[in-house]
Amino acid sequence: MSDAEVTREGLRGVRPGRDATPGTDTVPGTESGRRRRGRAEQPMVPPAEFASYYGRPILNAPVWRSPDIPGYLFLGGLAGGSSLMAAGAQLTGRPGLARVSKVAAAGAIGLGLAGLVADLGRPARLVNMLRVFKVTSPMSVGSWILSGYVPAAGAAAACALTGRLPRAGAAATAGAAVLAPGLASYTAALITDTAVPAWHDGHREMPFVFAGSAAMAAGGFGLLAAPPGESEPARNLALFGIATEAAAFERMMRRMGLAAETYRSGRAGAYIRAGQALSVLGAGGALLSRAGGRGGRAISALGGASLMAASAATRWGIFHAGLASARDPKYTVVPQRERREARQQQPAGTRERAAT
Repeated sequence: MSDAEVTREGLRGVRPGRDATPGTDTVPGTESGRRRRGRAEQPMVPPAEFASYYGRPILNAPVWRSPDIPGYLFLGGLAGGSSLMAAGAQLTGRPGLARVSKVAAAGAIGLGLAGLVADLGRPARLVNMLRVFKVTSPMSVGSWILSGYVPAAGAAAACALTGRLPRAGAAATAGAAVLAPGLASYTAALITDTAVPAWHDGHREMPFVFAGSAAMAAGGFGLLAAPPGESEPARNLALFGIATEAAAFERMMRRMGLAAETYRSGRAGAYIRAGQALSVLGAGGALLSRAGGRGGRAISALGGASLMAASAATRWGIFHAGLASARDPKYTVVPQRERREARQQQPAGTRERAAT
């Protein structure tokens, strides 16, 4: 045994472990401590990891699947924007633009409903949502919007293609246009009304992002399919949608804090960057096609297709950002701690008023 003797207080002549500097691998009085004397202490505690009990996530990630739900988000926006453009074209005497917009609205909502029903598993589940009307539930409100919009859009397209019952077709077009803004934006309220950080934290700007994306997609389809002489409203709608979506998305990124990381990384980040690049390409095509000349029709079609792809990429990016934020506990825990610390720093009277 060493020269130290064992006593009731421990080893005589040896400093206890509690005298060691916390967070380092050096103990005063030892050889390692003498070697590291004068150098910066190296903390041995690893960075905090945000995990949950038994390795399970804090939030249950949405069970929605791709491409069913992101496809529905895109197609619902395309349908709503197309119905608005069809009504405007009908009022201003542009029959070609009105016809292709009505067909686009009916086709998009038909495909979107197919994706929605595929995700639900049974068509009866969609019908069951109509048993009650709850204004505080985006899903309930959206179901009732669909129940009125789908027959109106279908009737408008049928009358436009057959040329029969023009008055009934005009009334159906007007009815679909009335419900179109709700159809284009209710899905934003639907996803932000969840606890998913990347969706919920953007609840203020997300409806404007969706509305701008819907206008961009509808305008893009008009540039792609409408006669060149009637495409000016589609071009204006597309440019308006590009500006609205870009401004609202940028504001959302600056305001939402930590969860904005999910829109810049991984699969979601790739979709968002692709959507931004395609929107720039589509805007350039829309502006160049206005000048006309040789190749104007091809440039218009290319710009329109790029704008539709940009709108779809944005919806897919938002969808995958939500899934990523639900899987990582960091995006739930850190904002909660920040909000708690902010409340604790407030005066007592202010906290009481905020609580009430």
